[in-house]
Amino acid sequence: MKKNLLVFLLLFTFVFQSSAMAQTAAKANSPARKAAETITADLLKDYLYYVASDEMEGRDTPSRGLDLTAKFIALNLKRWGFKPAGDDGTFFQKIALRRDVVDAANASVEIGGQKFAYGEDFMRVSGSANGALSAPVVFAGNGWLIKSKNLNPYQGIDVKGKFIAVYGEGAITSPQTLVPLPAGITMADLQGNRGDGWADVVTYARQNGAAGVIVLPSKFLQENWSTVRQLFGRTRTYVEKLAEPTTTVITAPVFIASTKFAEALFTGEAQNPLSGTAKNSFDLSAAKKLDFNIALKPETIYTQNVVAIWEGGDAKLKNEMVAVGAHYDHVGVNQNARGEDKIFNGADDDGSGTVAVLTMAEALAKSPKRPKRSILLVWHTGEEKGLWGSEYFNKFPTVDIKNVVAQLNIDMIGRSKNPNNIIPCDKPGKPCNEDLSAASEIYVIGSEMMSSKLGEVTKSINNAFLKLNYNYRYDDPKDKNRFFFRSDHFNYAVNGIPIVFWFDGVHEDYHGADDEPDRIDYNKMQSVARTIFLTMWELADLKERPKVDKQLPPELTNR
Repeated sequence: MKKNLLVFLLLFTFVFQSSAMAQTAAKANSPARKAAETITADLLKDYLYYVASDEMEGRDTPSRGLDLTAKFIALNLKRWGFKPAGDDGTFFQKIALRRDVVDAANASVEIGGQKFAYGEDFMRVSGSANGALSAPVVFAGNGWLIKSKNLNPYQGIDVKGKFIAVYGEGAITSPQTLVPLPAGITMADLQGNRGDGWADVVTYARQNGAAGVIVLPSKFLQENWSTVRQLFGRTRTYVEKLAEPTTTVITAPVFIASTKFAEALFTGEAQNPLSGTAKNSFDLSAAKKLDFNIALKPETIYTQNVVAIWEGGDAKLKNEMVAVGAHYDHVGVNQNARGEDKIFNGADDDGSGTVAVLTMAEALAKSPKRPKRSILLVWHTGEEKGLWGSEYFNKFPTVDIKNVVAQLNIDMIGRSKNPNNIIPCDKPGKPCNEDLSAASEIYVIGSEMMSSKLGEVTKSINNAFLKLNYNYRYDDPKDKNRFFFRSDHFNYAVNGIPIVFWFDGVHEDYHGADDEPDRIDYNKMQSVARTIFLTMWELADLKERPKVDKQLPPELTNR
């Protein structure tokens, strides 16, 4: 009996300590709880209707609307008394972008004496080659080398010094996936590192000395040629300090061909991918040698991260920081969008995270008490372009980033599949927002991947406060959606900083014109923002920083 009583007492002590550990910030009368309650649905709504208004023009990177949003954030931070943590005593970390403008009048491709015009017949996607280039052509199927599936379209052909022509059906979702994955293959099949276990055509071309890449016009490209022209047209923009050095390495050009161009390329060949008769990779006839000429005019333009610090109240711990962030950019204006609305306002993606961090800043400023550690707030630019802002901040930080104890990332927390506030799907035969979280639910990603303590605090604060349904389904390292790679927390994680990512799930308006403020569940936003705020405060008040006691799964270390 005594033994059973002892076991009971030990169990009670453990449970009490575990539940009490992270209730400090969540207690009803605590300064943190009182500050969190100043984050309201009405305040979030007011800010979001400004940030996601048409006047911000979709907040593309770079754009006037994005700059106006940055100034709006900085104006409020100054008014609330935050310490500027950008460059030269400002709230802005300036990022130089290089824009390579194509001189269309002097750009052309010639096949056997037939000339093709830039913009009408081909578009440059990437590559630093500038000037004239003449090379033969080899066809290499869909261009995907995937060792785990024994797929190798380059077997039996030599691509060195040649243009690689590739063809694949399906939608192009980004410049990184110019040719869709082969049928039946998912991102989970891409095992190992890019260029080793698997390679897309651009990676393979650059590793094996190809002259360039020609993406042939699939049915998708043919039907969306005007959009392709807008996306890839005359310029390519990238972050100068993050780009591969081009002084010693000239990267091969990658361009998309029109139907007219492709037909001229395969006329008279025994196999033709456009007609479905190309079953194998092969060299095109010597007469199909390409004479390629392109002239680039480099320009430098700028964008910015917005960075601020709320100094902690403890003389020693204030040197450490809990980072909270969101990306404030979106995808801008699409003149070729269907319907009258051409502005993609990005109310949920990531207007919701942008204003959640803004209201958290205001809550800190209103509180008579400060958390012990400092709070680092970063609104990242260029997330939609490839996580530009967070990569730049982690590689060229404006603070001592070794003192960041954790990073809390907020990217899309405003939508809910509650039928009372979501307009029904307009896609017949498709489940309606099946992966969108419910009104009292949010996806939580990465909280336990690097730090047991961070996972413990994340759970216990939620359990002691609003008891949201924390859904961890996307913590699977083999998640086919690869959400761990798709937002700014990733660059903090690979920098050794433990992270948590809050996310409501993909919905039918994702990257569309209907991602508008009137479709947001503001009560849900309030609940999630308040919970993250208390999580932040609890982490700031811990006696010791969350220990990194786990390594990222190998599947999650390389984008």
